[in-house]
Amino acid sequence: MFCHIKYSRIFESIMTSKLPPALIRSLIENYHIEDEEFIATHTNGEQLTSIRLNPFKHSQAFANSEQMPWCTNGRYLAERPSFTADPLFHAGCYYVQEASSMFLEHVMKNTIDLSENLKVLDLCAAPGGKSTLISSLLTKDSLLLANEIIKTRVPVLCDNLNKWGPENTFVSNNDPKDFKRLEGYFDAIVVDAPCSGSGMFRKDPAAINEWSESAVQLCSQRQQRILADVIDALKQNGTLIYSTCSYSKQENEEISDWLFETFELESIRIPIESEWGIVETQSDDHQCYGYRFYPHKVRGEGFFIAAFRKKSISAFPQIRRARENTVNTKSEEIIKRWLIDSQEIRLINLQEEFFAIPARLEADLSYLQSRLYLKKSGVRIGKVMGKDLVPNHELAVSLLNNPAVHRINLTHDQSISYLKREELRLESDHRGWALMCFEEHPLGWAKILDNRLNNYFPKEIRITNPNVV
Repeated sequence: MFCHIKYSRIFESIMTSKLPPALIRSLIENYHIEDEEFIATHTNGEQLTSIRLNPFKHSQAFANSEQMPWCTNGRYLAERPSFTADPLFHAGCYYVQEASSMFLEHVMKNTIDLSENLKVLDLCAAPGGKSTLISSLLTKDSLLLANEIIKTRVPVLCDNLNKWGPENTFVSNNDPKDFKRLEGYFDAIVVDAPCSGSGMFRKDPAAINEWSESAVQLCSQRQQRILADVIDALKQNGTLIYSTCSYSKQENEEISDWLFETFELESIRIPIESEWGIVETQSDDHQCYGYRFYPHKVRGEGFFIAAFRKKSISAFPQIRRARENTVNTKSEEIIKRWLIDSQEIRLINLQEEFFAIPARLEADLSYLQSRLYLKKSGVRIGKVMGKDLVPNHELAVSLLNNPAVHRINLTHDQSISYLKREELRLESDHRGWALMCFEEHPLGWAKILDNRLNNYFPKEIRITNPNVV
């Protein structure tokens, strides 16, 4: 009788909350979740806001905000500000990211030797949250390849990585099956797989109407295809990190069992603190470790993550020395006036534009170009026109700018006008190119002439909301 009353009450709560009954029943049966608390978190209207500071661009942004326990630069905000109206956001001083997904840092620190020079693939990368986090953890001579299969999502991925700053980042627009061409190349692969999205119900209630058991099954099949396509690109003893924003067992623990059965992988247990509220699980068949995030237990949204070590032998990639990519002395002299003084940077000339990458990665660039469709290679510097460089926006927000390049610090209001590509009137004795900055952080380029200032902030990323002031 008690059980009947309990489930009647639960069913009534589910109907009120509009959460899928099948999902709630499966969580109760498989994971014994605290149903009332779980449902309450989806109906009380509470929303969390979290950001991650950029360690390469130190600022006073959110300096007094609460630190996240599993991410060094993760911060909880007491309220959600207008990020669009913050010039430091556009300068790449921080990234707005969901708190649970930042647990990736803790997983990487406990499964990978991050002091080594690594090659890391973020397979399903847009819009760039996990890619920028990975970038923060790698050595400067490591390589990060951020891939996005959907072409229309690539520009925002490139923009977010550009703003983050380092030049050891590449972006590709390829199907997962294309990575079979890179057998044994990566030390680590992160697959934040497309999923049914139930973990985001609190943040995005509209997603509830799109959820179904058939959608879960389709997602599970897609996740298997993606993983099967990319596993060959992981070297022996390399680390595979798999995550979803789903609560469904079919997309999480059952995928772990499938990975264990299909490939020579071993599950890696991640140390966690009990006060974090993260739930450690083990899959039914092979006891693979997984980590579940429930919004009534953690300060974050629904999330699942698991890590594996590859035991099977992979072919060793044959990376030949790159063909000589000559940059004439005149162009090189012009460009280097704009860059920090470093012997570790290699200039690459591609179709009349110049790019900068770590010198150590020149052969890797050629290797990737021969096998993938690259959309970003290091930092795009610009074009040499006559005796001067026409600088690209990527250079402006990168970490490569020579401190001697002329800078103009703007007020907040001037910065917003600049970011809207509006006309600016500034008093300056300088003539020529200048970096427009806010609190010393570059936003983009402008060219100062005798009677006007030409605003070169890219049209495609300008602020278009007229209400932002």
